[in-house]
Amino acid sequence: MNHFDITLYHFINHLSGHVHWIDALMAFFSKYGLEIYAALFIAAWFALPKREEMKRHQLVVAFFAGVLALLVNVLISHIWYRERPFVVLPKGDFHQLIPHAADASFPSDHTSGSFAFAAGAWGGTSKWVSRTFLGVAIIEMVSRVYCGVHWPTDVIGGMVVGILSGIVIRYFSKWLRPVTALGLWLFRFGRFARTDVVRGTDLKG
Repeated sequence: MNHFDITLYHFINHLSGHVHWIDALMAFFSKYGLEIYAALFIAAWFALPKREEMKRHQLVVAFFAGVLALLVNVLISHIWYRERPFVVLPKGDFHQLIPHAADASFPSDHTSGSFAFAAGAWGGTSKWVSRTFLGVAIIEMVSRVYCGVHWPTDVIGGMVVGILSGIVIRYFSKWLRPVTALGLWLFRFGRFARTDVVRGTDLKG
């Protein structure tokens, strides 16, 4: 294991175990990152103005960026397998705040997915959505090392994979327009939003 990983891992990981509420918060983000993003996607989809199509399309782009990032990670982990810190380091030399299988450590799936969601949403949806996605991604990235389940270069590599995946999917975003159209149709948003005429005034239903 390289000196950079060991030094930075111990610096971040040894911050844990001192303040209970911080440990609990970091463990929550590290363990439930997928559920957090699922809630954010749902909240953003329904919170956007009813007739807004492009910002909802960007949510679809962000979602598929995350899917691409995880597929890339599967490929990388099969080419190069790396053991996790709690497998390599001696007991008592680290703090592991959450349970985790001893599977491939590089790159971090949680970090890749998080930054792919964030990169996929950049510039195309509401600022509160893109900023929230990015903020959660940063917390997720740090928490995986803080909780003892990843090396620093695991999450750095995951960040790179995630951002590149977001850029790639954004480039091919027009291919996802039928998926967005289906979502708009199902929930009667965008061009499919119902308009009722009451007393000569168009009301968005």
